[in-house]
Amino acid sequence: MNTHTAQATHIDDRVPLRAPLLFAVVALLGFGLLYSLAGTALGRVAFPWQATGSLIERDGHAVGSQLIAQLFADEAYIQPRPSAANYDPMAAAGSNMARTNPDLRKRIAEVTAVVAEREGIALAQVPAELATQSGGGLDPHLSPRAAQVQAARVARVRGLDSAQVEQLIVANTEAPQFGLLGEPRVNVLKLNLALDAAR
Repeated sequence: MNTHTAQATHIDDRVPLRAPLLFAVVALLGFGLLYSLAGTALGRVAFPWQATGSLIERDGHAVGSQLIAQLFADEAYIQPRPSAANYDPMAAAGSNMARTNPDLRKRIAEVTAVVAEREGIALAQVPAELATQSGGGLDPHLSPRAAQVQAARVARVRGLDSAQVEQLIVANTEAPQFGLLGEPRVNVLKLNLALDAAR
């Protein structure tokens, strides 16, 4: 009688472990692997361009992503917003400094002075976005105004007419999404590629 009871207790102890272990394996394979593979495959079929990074190609080579800012060192190009991540998509982040932080205020003042000198404009004319970093540090867009304050410099360096550069800015200005969400914006990479084509 005692032996039978001990065996029954031993079997009962193993049964509750079998079900959770089986569920863990099914969950890992199903949700951790199969679900991810199915989502990736569906994304590549339904949105092939977006699923591969929204890369823009020229002459068969990727020159950048429409969704990630990159630095243009040459003065012949429209400059993007400053980046706390140094334009590294693997380190996307803001500065995490509060507006009251004296270091942040000092950095903004220094960048504003640099932009004003570079563009030949007064400090008060520098759009805030050209001196501040976005939350993710990789904002690929500028407002039309932030692009236009750079038009004179770009035109001078490229030997173009300022009106021609301003027309390219207008032509590359995107409307708010669905006509309602956000503000008009200019994709810096696409605008710079348009400038190269105009040259």
